[in-house]
Amino acid sequence: MREYLVTLLLSAALCYVITPQVRSWAIKFGAVGKIRSRDIHTTPTPRWGGLAMWISMALTFAMVNHLSLVGKSFGRESLGIFLAATLLVIIGLVDDRFELDALTKLAGQALAAGILLLFGIQVLWLPINGVITLPPSIGQLVTVLIVLITINAVNFIDGLDGLAAGIVAISGAAFFAFAYLLAVMYGFNRAGAPSLITAVIIGVCIGFLPHNAHPAKIFMGDSGSMFLGLLLAASAITLTGQIDPNAISAEKLGPTLLPLALPFAVLAIPLIDLFSAIIRRLRAGQSPFSSDKDHIHHRILRAGNSHLRTALIMYLWTATIAFPVVVSAFAPLWIAAIVAGAMLAFTIFFSKSGARLRESTTT
Repeated sequence: MREYLVTLLLSAALCYVITPQVRSWAIKFGAVGKIRSRDIHTTPTPRWGGLAMWISMALTFAMVNHLSLVGKSFGRESLGIFLAATLLVIIGLVDDRFELDALTKLAGQALAAGILLLFGIQVLWLPINGVITLPPSIGQLVTVLIVLITINAVNFIDGLDGLAAGIVAISGAAFFAFAYLLAVMYGFNRAGAPSLITAVIIGVCIGFLPHNAHPAKIFMGDSGSMFLGLLLAASAITLTGQIDPNAISAEKLGPTLLPLALPFAVLAIPLIDLFSAIIRRLRAGQSPFSSDKDHIHHRILRAGNSHLRTALIMYLWTATIAFPVVVSAFAPLWIAAIVAGAMLAFTIFFSKSGARLRESTTT
């Protein structure tokens, strides 16, 4: 655990220190977000936060790859993830500056998924009605879909200061807990890469948040949302789509369905926001790639919550859904149920307490 903690803290410190310099580069080269009708912010703000995250990840990899435990996580899979993430950061930087069309970005995301496939990162089986081994072509298709959906889910929630970085950090923490348990405690070698990647995800998000929290000094932009989405997708695929769920059950690490449930639990809020937006726009006769102000965070804001409180509410809902699923890998299901109940009660109380506070101040 100590080496992964070093990795996390190192990536956080690097991202915190590097982000101001990247902000100045964004201003210099004109990568500054204009005020659009759907935006909440009222001041043009530099983008390119994804570049700071990528630099931090690259430097962290260079510094920790010789550590005795973390060094074992470096291999073909980690290289593939790094190259795919690099491609998306480059595309994102161009988009943050010149605003590429949606289909061009989608093609770039599919190409990044193709890089993962070239390096052997793909879904091999699914724990449905036992364990279903997928034909290579189906596994590749499922892999590409997971990558595209995850990237765009993260992109869709990146509409409020600090929101995407905080949710991804919480999601990464849930993934890391499960990956570390498999890799270090139970010797599942394939869990090494996601342990490393999720430690870096948490670190860069923590380091970026002080600059991105309201009022944001810099946005992560599409370079950041696509970068984080790709890392989360690759971690999910490597962790849950390649490790035999029967082996997990044999080690008494929770139910066989846990590897399938974990990605959905960790990414529940972004996925709900993504699919509800697509359905909402299609019903209105609009393109699913169009924009609006009816995302979950928009609705919470319109209920009278501040920027900070809105972000905290969505952080809590993310943790409430994700962490009990992870707990079920460490403890009996009844303990996970107690944790879920306690977190749900607190999250509901916190979400509604703001409304009661506003009512008391207006009367």
